Amino acid sequence: MKSQESMSSHRSFPWLAWGLFAVLLGSTHGCGGGSPEGGTTPASTASKTKSESEKPRIALIMKSLADELFKTMAEGARKHQGEHSSEYELMVNGIKDERDLKRQVDLVEEMVAQRVDAIVIAPADSKALVSACKHAQEAGIAVVNIDNKLDSQVLADQGLKVPFVGPDNRAGAKMVGDYLAGELKSGDKVGMLEGIKTAFNGQQRKLGFEDAMKAAGLPIVDSQSALWEIEPASKIASAMISEHPEIKGLLCCNDSMALGALAAVKAAGRGGQVLIVGYDGISAVEAAIKEGSILATADQLAVFGIEFARLLVKAEAPPADKRTPVDLVTAQSLGNP
Repeated sequence: MKSQESMSSHRSFPWLAWGLFAVLLGSTHGCGGGSPEGGTTPASTASKTKSESEKPRIALIMKSLADELFKTMAEGARKHQGEHSSEYELMVNGIKDERDLKRQVDLVEEMVAQRVDAIVIAPADSKALVSACKHAQEAGIAVVNIDNKLDSQVLADQGLKVPFVGPDNRAGAKMVGDYLAGELKSGDKVGMLEGIKTAFNGQQRKLGFEDAMKAAGLPIVDSQSALWEIEPASKIASAMISEHPEIKGLLCCNDSMALGALAAVKAAGRGGQVLIVGYDGISAVEAAIKEGSILATADQLAVFGIEFARLLVKAEAPPADKRTPVDLVTAQSLGNP
């Protein structure tokens, strides 16, 4: 069962903390917050120049701060910095929505211009942010990739190495898909709501769901992108279950889309008839799981991440990719019978 703390607004993302420590290591070895509108807001004394403070300045560049997941991550980052204020300063940045790639590229360039020591980035697109990250590295800024992995081929083509800290999205989605499959019978039909098609984490979650459905003999009769968002998901899910009334389950590649799917299912009067799963473990979906309207989700929590990061810092080794665990969240894991 999850602790109350893990389900609060102070829920930690230790893989995010690992990234902060990784760049702290890089910045101290010479590798040299935001509003929903995409601005930059200091989280502590981040406006100081290096001449005023020797503490490394780390910029966290998020995806959409309108998404509960990323708002929670930003809060967690600020809390972590507050607990380690003598070690680094933090600047939190975000974009208005996950399609605003230009704004996220601009944020990277702004952080380069401000000469931060390190950037931790959750890229909205796996390819479009690579060049900006390269520019940052060329300026002597340490860069760590979290949440959505940058495209390996594009990185290789540009001769760039950026460490990734985060979960195996394919394995996590398969775990959630397997749980859904256990509630259905072979031959039952399902639909899928995908993320942005160019996002690596969305691609991996789609593959993981497909792996689970194939293994269980559950045909995916329709699969469409709902752009990670609630409203598009509601409209697409509504059309999907209308066109395919035989659908018994909806696989949603993030929790916002799961909430949109839930709205569509309820509006169609099919609550309890179409099982819904998501991915991310946001509080609204955990509440829906408790009440029985959503079946399951995946939580990217990793309780040992911060301590592992401390060990890496002490080892004084350059940061490398770090896979973090994914937990299955169900009514049972949340303490419901």
